[in-house]
Amino acid sequence: MLRFGLRSKFILLSCFLFLLPWLGYEYVWEMEKFLRQGQEKTLVGTTRALATALHERPALFDQQTSFLDQVVKGRDLYAYNLKNPIQLDGKLTDWESYQALFWQYDKRYLQKTDNKHQASDLSFEHMVGKFDNYLYALFKVTDNQLVYRPKNSLSITNNDHLKIGLKTPDGQFNRYIIAPRQDGWVNAFNADSKVPFTKIQGYFSSTAAGYNIELRFPISMLGNKLGFAIIDVDNKEPLLEPKIMSTSNLNNPSDLGSVLVPSPEINRILKGMGHSGSRIWVVDKHHRVLAQSGSIHHADGVWADGLANQAPETWWQQFEQNYLHPLYYKILTRPENEFLDTLHDVAAMQGSHLAKALKGQPASSWRLTPDSKAVILSAAYPIWIQDKVIGAVIAEETTNGVRTLRNKSLEKLFNVILAVMLIGTVTLFFFASRISSRIRRLRDTAEQAIDAQGRVTGSINYSDANDEIGDLSRSFANIVSRLGGYTNYLENMSSRLSHELRTPVAVVRSSLENLQMQPQSELSQKYLDRASEGVERLGKIITTMSEATRLEQSIQSNEPEPFDLQKVISGCMQGYQLTYPKQLFTLDICQTALPMQGAPEFIAQLLDKLINNAIEFSHAEKPISVSLKQNDSAAILTVGNYGPLLPVGLTEHIFDSMVSVRSQQMQQQPHLGLGLYIVRLVCDYHNASVTAKNNQQGDGVVFTVSLPLVK
Repeated sequence: MLRFGLRSKFILLSCFLFLLPWLGYEYVWEMEKFLRQGQEKTLVGTTRALATALHERPALFDQQTSFLDQVVKGRDLYAYNLKNPIQLDGKLTDWESYQALFWQYDKRYLQKTDNKHQASDLSFEHMVGKFDNYLYALFKVTDNQLVYRPKNSLSITNNDHLKIGLKTPDGQFNRYIIAPRQDGWVNAFNADSKVPFTKIQGYFSSTAAGYNIELRFPISMLGNKLGFAIIDVDNKEPLLEPKIMSTSNLNNPSDLGSVLVPSPEINRILKGMGHSGSRIWVVDKHHRVLAQSGSIHHADGVWADGLANQAPETWWQQFEQNYLHPLYYKILTRPENEFLDTLHDVAAMQGSHLAKALKGQPASSWRLTPDSKAVILSAAYPIWIQDKVIGAVIAEETTNGVRTLRNKSLEKLFNVILAVMLIGTVTLFFFASRISSRIRRLRDTAEQAIDAQGRVTGSINYSDANDEIGDLSRSFANIVSRLGGYTNYLENMSSRLSHELRTPVAVVRSSLENLQMQPQSELSQKYLDRASEGVERLGKIITTMSEATRLEQSIQSNEPEPFDLQKVISGCMQGYQLTYPKQLFTLDICQTALPMQGAPEFIAQLLDKLINNAIEFSHAEKPISVSLKQNDSAAILTVGNYGPLLPVGLTEHIFDSMVSVRSQQMQQQPHLGLGLYIVRLVCDYHNASVTAKNNQQGDGVVFTVSLPLVK
C-alpha cells in the first residue's frame, strides 16, 4: 500500500502553489484586454485629432473628385503611389508587384457594342501610378493584328494607336495620340494640331499577343479628368471603322472619367502624424485613398516604447534570457514583426469601420492577418465639411505593442512567482522534515522504552517545545513513567507473594501434621486430607513463583561461559526419554559441535519448560518432535507437538509473565503461566529469539528458538 509521509504530503500540498502562475496569467490576460480597449480608444483619438485638422477645408477635397455622386471602377481612374520610378522599357518588370491592381478592359468597354467580339481581337490591362511629380500609365494590350504607322505617312490615325484625353488644372480639355512607327521610344502628338508633344513620353514594345505601352507625363499638366482609348485598325481602308476600347468617352469632356491622384497637401498634413506609431489613411467618400502615412509592420502604437530587447548585462539577465525565457515562451507567444497583411486596394478601401465612418459614426474593428501571425486594429473617424461627410481618416495598428507589454509583465511576474514557489516549497520541505524528524525521534524513543513483550525498559526524554509535538512528548513521558511503575509492581508481585505466603503456609502445614497425629473420625480425616492437598498445591505455586524469581536473580549475577549446545540438548533428551517412558519422541539433532557463550544450565531449564509444555498439550500416542540444526551463524532448536492450536492474537503474548492458555480440564497441576516466561528470560540472556506458531498442517504447535553461535 502506498504510504505518504509528512514531507510527501507537504510537497503535495505545495503543488497548489502552481495555481499562482495560472492566476498571474489570468490577471495579465485581463490586463491585456483592458490595454486593447485602451489602444482602441487611443487609436480612435488619433483619427479624431487628424480629422479635426481636415474638417471644413474644402480646398483639400474639391480637386479630388469628391463632388462625384458615384465612382465607377475602370472609368474613374486612381493613381496608385509607386514605391520606385518606372523604367520605360516596355518589359513591365517594374509593374510585377502591382499586378493585382491591373484593371481588365474587355468588350464591355467597346464604344460600339459587338457581341461577337473576342478578347484576342482586342483587350488590354491598365494601371495608373504616381511617383514624385510624374504620372505613369501602363497598357498591356492583346491585339491579333498589330498595325504600325507607316514611315512616309502623315496620318497618325490610320494605324493602331493610343488616344489620351485630359483636363488641365485650369479646365482646358486636351487630347493626345501615341502612334508608333516601330518598337522603341515614343512621344505624343496633339490630336488636333498633330504637333508633337514631348512632355508625354513612353515606350512601345510588341509582344506575341499584342503590345505593351509605358507612359510618363508631369502631374502638373493634369486636372481631375483623364481617359485613355486603344484604337485597333485592322484594315487600312477608310470605309471600315476601327475598334475603339476606352476607359471613358474621350470625345465629350463631360463624359471623360475622373482621375484621383493622392493629395500632396494632405500628405504634408499626415507627416505631422508620422511618429504616432500608426499607419494612417485619408479616404474620400468614394473609398479612395487621398493620402497615406506609415507602415503596418512598424505600427505597434506607443505601447512598446522603451520595451525593446536589450543585450543582457548582468548574470541574472543572462540566466533569465538563456533558461527562463525559453520556458516562459512555451506558453507565451512572441509578437511577429514579419507577417503578411492583406493588400489594400487603395482605389476602393473596404471595412465595416470605414462604412460607419462615412455615415458619420466613429468606429473600430479587429482583424487577423491572413497568416494568423498578427492582429490589426483599425479605427475610422469621419471628416465633415458643411455638415456633410466628405471622407474619413483611418488609422491601423497591430497589437504587437500590447502583446510585448503583456509578455514583459508576465516575465517579471513569473520571475516573482518562481521565486515564491521555490522559497515556499523549500521552506515547507524543511518545515515538514523538521516535524517528521521530531515525530520519528519520539516514535523511536517510545519503541526503545518498551520492548516487544511490553516491558518498560527505559524512559522518554520529553521536549521543552511549546508546540503540540512537545506537549505530546511530555504526555508520552508521563504515560511511560506511570506504566513503568505499574509494570515493576507486577513483575515483583510474584516474589513478594512467594515470600509473604511461605510462612502462613508453613504454619498451616505444621498444624495439619499435628492433627494427623491425633486419632480422627472418618469424616474428619477426609477434611484433613483435602486440606493437606490444598496446602501442598499452594506450596507448589509458591515454589514455581520462587523459581522464576530465582532465575531472574541468577541471570543478573551469572557470568557467561563457553559450552557445546549439541551436547547439552543431547544429554537433556536422553534424560527425558528415561523420565517419560510412555511419551514418544522423534529426534533430529545434528552431530556437529555448536559452540555457544552463556549458561548451559539455563539452556537445560529452557528445554525443560518447552518439553513439559509439549507433554501437557500433546495428544496421547502422538510423538513430540525435537530438532536442532545449524543455520549460518545460529542454531535453530524446534519443539513441536500435536494438540490444541494457539488462540488467535496470543502468539506474541504467550511468553509474558502470568499468561496461560490452559483450560479448566487441564488444570490438574497449579500453573501461573510462568513456564514460557522463563523460556523468554533465558532467550533474552543469550540474545536469542523464540516464537510460537501453529504448524502448517493445522493440528499442532511448533516452538522455534534461534540461538547465536560463537565463531
